[in-house]
Amino acid sequence: MNNAMAYMANQAYRGTATTVPPLKAVSMLLGGAITFLQKSIAAQEARRFEEGHEYLMKATAILRGLSHNLDFTRGGAVAERMFQTYNALILASLKAYGRPHARESFRRIIAGVTELREAWESVDATVRGGKPVLADSARAG
Repeated sequence: MNNAMAYMANQAYRGTATTVPPLKAVSMLLGGAITFLQKSIAAQEARRFEEGHEYLMKATAILRGLSHNLDFTRGGAVAERMFQTYNALILASLKAYGRPHARESFRRIIAGVTELREAWESVDATVRGGKPVLADSARAG
């Protein structure tokens, strides 16, 4: 099953890399991870544990794929920090699954991934020469 997931994740990265700019792809993939984490917690709460686990595996496959596609030669310390961040999010997600306080843990993990996605969206907007786009959370506050 893990090989099939890895293959699907790899295919998604290849397909995305050829159709959208890299920064947009990262943002889209992080959005996918957020969606799968949300679906995982919803399935857990509905006591559909197998389904919840599948969603969790999809979310962590995305994060793992992002961590494995970092360019450490060009990215240096930033790439290393991103690698550590992705792996911390993966471990936190796996540890939280099925625990009594999973909802709160997943809420914090999702908030972290959302913040990361918003940061990449801001970088993308800056690189394209536009003004950084305010995230929904920034607009509301």
